[in-house]
This record gives sequence, C-alpha cells and structure tokens, in this order.
Amino acid sequence: MTEKEKAAQGLLYDANYDRNLIEERLFCKGILYEYNRLHPSLLEEREKLLKKLLGKTGKNLLIEQPFLCDYGYNIKVGENFYANTHCTILDAAKVTFGENVFVAPDCSFYTAGHPFDLEQRNRGLEYAFPIKVGNNVWIGGHVVVLPGVSIGDNSVIGAGSVVSKNIPAGVLAAGNPCKVIREITDDDRRKYKEA
Repeated sequence: MTEKEKAAQGLLYDANYDRNLIEERLFCKGILYEYNRLHPSLLEEREKLLKKLLGKTGKNLLIEQPFLCDYGYNIKVGENFYANTHCTILDAAKVTFGENVFVAPDCSFYTAGHPFDLEQRNRGLEYAFPIKVGNNVWIGGHVVVLPGVSIGDNSVIGAGSVVSKNIPAGVLAAGNPCKVIREITDDDRRKYKEA
C-alpha cells in the first residue's frame, strides 16, 4: 500500500519522507506560486489555474489571493464558492464544500494531524480525516476546522471558532470549542432590511 493510499484510508502514513507525496506537494505549490502572483484583475487566468489545481469545481468560483493548500486534488467545491484572503486548506484527505459556501478571511481547514505518540510523530507519520462543509454555509473570519469534521447545510460558523466536532444543519455555532448557539429561524431573514 502506498503512503497516499494509507492517507486516503485514514491510516497513519509517511507525509514527511515519501518521495511521491513530496513531489505532489511541490507541483501544487508551483501552481499556487503562479496563482498568488497573478494580478487580481486577471480573473479568467486565476480561475483556469484553480480548475487545474482543484479536484472538482463549479462554474462560479473565486478564491482570493493568497490561497494555500497541500495537494489541491483533494479539494472539491460546489457552485458559487467564495473564499476570502488567506484561506489555507491542508488537504491530505478530501475537503468537500457544497454549493453557495462563503468563507471569510483567514480561515483554515486542516485534514492532517499528528499522533500524540512521540516516536510515531518523530518518524514523520501523520493521519488525515476528511472535512465536509454542506450547502449554503457561511464561515466567519479566523475559523479553524479540524480533521474529520462535518458542517451541516444552511449553518453559520461564528468568527474565531475552532470547529472540532460535527455541526448540524440550520444552526448558528461559535466558540472555542465551537458549539451550537441556536437554530437559524425566520426572524433571521427579517433582521436586515433590503433596499
């Protein structure tokens, strides 16, 4: 079994010294180097690079610069995906975003983690568990989503949260650790006035 196959199965794998994974990360970083240095007005060129890098995209896609990830091919985004500046996705496992997802600045999604056992950690072993973000989700600024977490459809994650456990659909959740504050209701629809 290759180290990449081990990672896909959620087993400990060698991320630090495996030549194939190192080459895949270097390929990704080469595309990101180009992407992050493009003039912001070159939207078509930016989108082409993202579509070359990411595993799956919708038609409407915008990730503001700078953007960082490990492999790219493990990231799947639905239609109308928007991520603001300084989005970091450590995608050693799958990271799936549904449709109409909005990610505020300085958010991080970490599928990778390291064992507590120092001998395993010092051998360069790590694990990777997938992250899933549902449809119509808004993630506030400076949010960190940890390995193995799912966020349900129509939920909002408050700024500064550390999401370490699954969040159900249709709720406002916030905090460190992130927890459900309340359900999102019809009153929320009437909170802000339209012109």
